[in-house]
Amino acid sequence: MHRAIRVLIVDDSPIIRAILSKGLSSDPGIEVVGEASDPYIARDKIVELNPDVLTLDVEMPRMDGLSFLKRLMPQCPLPVIMVSGHTKEKAKITFDALEAGAVDFVAKPESGAVGGLTDMLMELRTKIKLASISNVSHWKSKRTREMSQSGRVSSALSGKVIAIGASTGGTEAIKNVITHFPANMPGTVITQHMPAGFTKMFADRLNQLCAMEVKEAISGDQIKQGRILIAPGDYHMTVEPFRGGYQVICKQGEKVSGHRPSVEVLMHSLAQAVGSDAVGVILTGMGRDGADGMLAMRKAGARTLAQDEATSVVFGMPMEAYKNGGAEKLLPIDAIAPAVLALLSSQTVSHLRKTG
Repeated sequence: MHRAIRVLIVDDSPIIRAILSKGLSSDPGIEVVGEASDPYIARDKIVELNPDVLTLDVEMPRMDGLSFLKRLMPQCPLPVIMVSGHTKEKAKITFDALEAGAVDFVAKPESGAVGGLTDMLMELRTKIKLASISNVSHWKSKRTREMSQSGRVSSALSGKVIAIGASTGGTEAIKNVITHFPANMPGTVITQHMPAGFTKMFADRLNQLCAMEVKEAISGDQIKQGRILIAPGDYHMTVEPFRGGYQVICKQGEKVSGHRPSVEVLMHSLAQAVGSDAVGVILTGMGRDGADGMLAMRKAGARTLAQDEATSVVFGMPMEAYKNGGAEKLLPIDAIAPAVLALLSSQTVSHLRKTG
């Protein structure tokens, strides 16, 4: 029998702590070992109780959750789930927290939302289980590395399309990859499991960091060189031919592999619409969303890559894509961007040889 996951709840509100404690304790696989009303108490409780996972409120007195996280992760890496509000400012802090080492986040239900609290607690229980098996050891004494946006790619690559899928830990993995893409990189489409209301801010943040344009997709957006389109939260994104190139379509529909947006939906559409002119990448994430879609891409002639276990926060999606033959190889996160460029170049050379 597996030991229950030991959780420490950090929140300044006694009511919220009580709600979280009751909601988490209803799962026999989770044990709430303690509560803390601020980061200073949390620091002592971490030493005393040695929890497996921390839930951390964004706003607290004496020291906010983000400041605490920035101090915690380099000294004592621990899987952390942020508990965030829906407001724009709190969403911004949530992304700062993901950059500082948080594994994932859940959004507090908006007032008046029917079933909001029940849904949030169900999501939190699931994410705690994922966090408990995540790899955060690389945050120990971590130093920020400068991103490179130098170089250009051949204009012969303008008809190519890059597809990236990710889940848990994916916000940082995606940032690592696309900040290394030059400004005229082929059009790129990305599905990251993320709720509505957060994907636009995610895209806007990446747009400030990348040489390419990054935007949250809307139906009819054209895929073009120098542009990255992020699937909007709660909408599937597909690729289809349009005027000699490609465009995206965003619509809801049923969840696929438990997700909307789903990587499966995106990659199956790439296999059908783009075929051998595509490159597919699956990054860190739990489950197997995208594995079959990536296999379909590879069978259609696309080149495919996945992130390796050592650098994945959760080695689920990449492992499944590799096990079923969808991903050609596993690579550390820092090697993904150079490998995508190499695969694009090899595709172009192969095409020129065939048509020359």
